[in-house]
Order: sequence, then structure tokens, then C-alpha cells
Amino acid sequence: MTALAFDRHNHDRCIAGALKRAETHCGARRLQFTATRRRVLEILLQEHRAMGAYDILAVLSSEGLGSQPPAAYRALDFLVREGLAHRIEGLNAYAACALPVHGPGHGPEHGQEDASDHGHVPAFLICRGCKAVAETETGLAQGRLGAAAREAGFSVERVVVEAEGLCPGCAGAGA
Repeated sequence: MTALAFDRHNHDRCIAGALKRAETHCGARRLQFTATRRRVLEILLQEHRAMGAYDILAVLSSEGLGSQPPAAYRALDFLVREGLAHRIEGLNAYAACALPVHGPGHGPEHGQEDASDHGHVPAFLICRGCKAVAETETGLAQGRLGAAAREAGFSVERVVVEAEGLCPGCAGAGA
């Protein structure tokens, strides 16, 4: 597992690559990747942490890209629907998807639940100190939950995995 948000990396290249994947994804699906949608994704990518809609709205407003909540929420809804961002349930916040989009043919209109956004089931490691969010993959039917579901004849369709703790930086600082 790579926890990119906790590792040192070329952040500019990380952002540029994710924006390029988003542009390619939207182009292939003939979706408008508007300036506001792009900027919201860029804000999430720059932070590598969970952000609330109103935090994002404050940045958009300061840049003249919208001062009303619907501006942020519409962009976030689009990004989540397209697998470019995730809603972090426990924090009522959003984070950019750290894993590449798998291309057209995914999402709710193609029979997949929105939690598995683009063909993967994300699991989040959330630092309670700095709110950094690292994303990795899990599976719908892995581990004890999967075994219990199979025993009960239950078909798992959506899983939300969020673990809270301390990232290496905050743990080292004694947070």
C-alpha cells in the first residue's frame, strides 16, 4: 500500500498528472470540465487533506469563481460522481481521488455504486492531527466483513472504509 499523502513526492507533478487524467476522462465522456470544476479538483489536490465544502467555497469566493454554496456543491457532486474525488463520510468533507480513473463505463449510470466510483473500493487513512487523507484500495468482500456477508448470503454493494489515526509527521511530533 502506498499512502501518497503521507510520503514525500513531487507535488507539482502529482497535481499536473491528476488534472491531465481528469481532462482526458472528461473529454472521453464528453463532459464539461469547467473552470470551477477544475479549480475545485486542484484545491483538493493541493491540500492532500479532507476539506469541507465551505472551506472550498472560501477559496473559490476569494478567486471570484463563486460565492454561493451551490457553486462548490455542484462541482463536488460532479467530481465525486466521476470518480475524481471522494466524500469522506466521517468528516463530512471531500478529498481528491489518489488513484487514476479507469476510463469510461463506470459510475452509477453503468451499474456501479458511487462508493466504488471508478472501479475501485477506496479505503481512507485520515490523520486526526493534520487532516491529511491517504487513499488505498480494498475490496467489497474482503476480510471478516466479507466472510460474514458470504455466510449470511448477503451481497455487499457498497463499503466505506475510513480509519482515523496519526500520520508519520503528526505521530513524530507527538500530536
